[in-house]
Amino acid sequence: MRPYQIYAVQAITQFGDNHQAIKAFFPKAQLFGFTGTPIFEENASYTQIDGTVGTFKTTQDLFEKPLHAYTITHPIDDRNVLRFHIDYYQPEGKAAPSSPAAATDQAAMVSKKPQPQPQSKPSPALSQRAIVDAILDKHPAATNHGRFNALLATASINDAIRHYELFQEIQAERRAADPNYRPLNIACVFSPPAEGNRDVRQLQEDLPQEQADNQQEPEQKKAALQRIMADYNAQYGTNHSPGEFDRYYYQDVQQRIKDQQYPHSEVPRKDKIDLTIVVDMLLTGFDSKYLNTLYVDKNLKHHSLIQAFSRTNRVLNDTKPYGNILDFRAQQAAVDEAIALFSGEDAQRTREIWLVDPAPKVMEKLETAVAQLESFMKAQGQPCTPEAVTNLRGDLARAEFINRFKEVQRLKTQLDQYTDLNEAQKAQIEQRLPEETLRGFRGMYLETAQRLRAQQDKDGDDSNITRQTIEQLDFEFVLFSSAVIDYDYIMELNARFSQAKPGKQTLSREQLINLLSASSNLMDEREDIIAYINTLEAGQGHGGIEDIKGDYQVFSAHKTQAGLDALAGMHGLAPEALRGFVTGVLERLIFDGEQLSELFAPLGLGWKARSQAELALMNDLAPLLKKQAGGREISGLAAYE
Repeated sequence: MRPYQIYAVQAITQFGDNHQAIKAFFPKAQLFGFTGTPIFEENASYTQIDGTVGTFKTTQDLFEKPLHAYTITHPIDDRNVLRFHIDYYQPEGKAAPSSPAAATDQAAMVSKKPQPQPQSKPSPALSQRAIVDAILDKHPAATNHGRFNALLATASINDAIRHYELFQEIQAERRAADPNYRPLNIACVFSPPAEGNRDVRQLQEDLPQEQADNQQEPEQKKAALQRIMADYNAQYGTNHSPGEFDRYYYQDVQQRIKDQQYPHSEVPRKDKIDLTIVVDMLLTGFDSKYLNTLYVDKNLKHHSLIQAFSRTNRVLNDTKPYGNILDFRAQQAAVDEAIALFSGEDAQRTREIWLVDPAPKVMEKLETAVAQLESFMKAQGQPCTPEAVTNLRGDLARAEFINRFKEVQRLKTQLDQYTDLNEAQKAQIEQRLPEETLRGFRGMYLETAQRLRAQQDKDGDDSNITRQTIEQLDFEFVLFSSAVIDYDYIMELNARFSQAKPGKQTLSREQLINLLSASSNLMDEREDIIAYINTLEAGQGHGGIEDIKGDYQVFSAHKTQAGLDALAGMHGLAPEALRGFVTGVLERLIFDGEQLSELFAPLGLGWKARSQAELALMNDLAPLLKKQAGGREISGLAAYE
């Protein structure tokens, strides 16, 4: 029996010329297709002619008998991808606009002729300027204050160009009105006129709208793309041109979107993309776990709608509870139709599976979680305040606090990313859980979690109930991290605090410390930064942010040296010898046990006494070495942890 030869063809549409080309190249092949958004009669557009009879081409026509059904409903229900939160945007105080594409869509359903998306426009209340203003206002909430990034899907190349220009204009206006305004980094991608370029021509086979648009006034579109790419080159220090669009520029944009996964300390914010404006590109096949939001100013339906929405719903962690969709075209009917089409066997539960709970229901869950936290604190004989957490007795009570408050924070994180909360709902949430109170509880959570995590790292009796409870804790520090509060942000606030006159600061010293304490971003450095903040005096003019950074580095180095000298005194070692030992470990990131023994050689201890002395020192020194390593692994140190 001859072995089968197996070839994989990935992420290529099988409708149109591609399928015929593959069959011609592999004439005896048996093809297997995999899709979460199959083409049925209802959403077919390609036609096939048999004699004089025309029918629509479906996935089953191409691959024949279905072997297994697994549409998008199934992975959502299995939690392999996220559900969606859809905000059908409407201006404050106005009724939701009716879909401007309804008649066009109805006609298209009758004719089913292949055609680009219709160029219908939003209602006058939703002009492009209003859409750009709404995006700029809602983007911080939608993306968890910049932890994630977003796409804006537009109806045509001309619309993409105009949106891009409006973002430039409006952000310049906001920057002029507020010097502290931080503009979004905006990119825009659409294919250029092919002009005989085979790569672009092949690319446009899957880009029907862009292919059609480029037939009209191609020189104007090429000129606009050149301006957009010139801005991009200036922003990111690149040198792209339309002639190498697919090979370099398009790939670079995709990589910068994916770079959102890295903290600003590794990839600076200026090198990332906050929002990418698209027409057809990136709406199918592109995956990034740190892309969570799709703004829609384009008519979508059936599989095209689902594929576009699915750019946002890749699973990450609890900081990304769902894929966020902000629709400016009132397309609820199209969404409902797509849900019905791809509902699978469980049509009754489909909406529940696909869509997250509306804001009022999540607010009810938050109310319940806060009430349960209050009942727990009351049962411990304590008021429900951040300060009272320190009075909890025993690790079992502390572990219960971790679990209770983590649920509060999880629901608050979910609500914070709802773009459709109105002012009354925001006020209700703030009244039930004031921001200052929440920040205080976050700080106590992190302090308690660090204490219990240290317990997890120590050996103990696993049959002990308290230890079993602690071992099972999942602290989920990522829920308490912030995309805003990083090292540079804290240093900038320090600079502002030191320069402001007493009584004129935007943040008091206590508020600044609470802000830092409530975030898990700088847990290892928090103690040093707080100590430094306590040395600053408002209005004393310690300098700008770079001066503050340098001042803090000197302060931190002196504090570390003082700590080492104190350790040396406690363990009977020469301070300069211990400092030299630590410097050697950090430079090489290798812990050498022989050098540790040499450190104790001047004390003339026997082997047993020396071993005990080494262990005692390392019990105190290991945490300091880990902190100074800044997340880098020190080879050999694990033996002393």
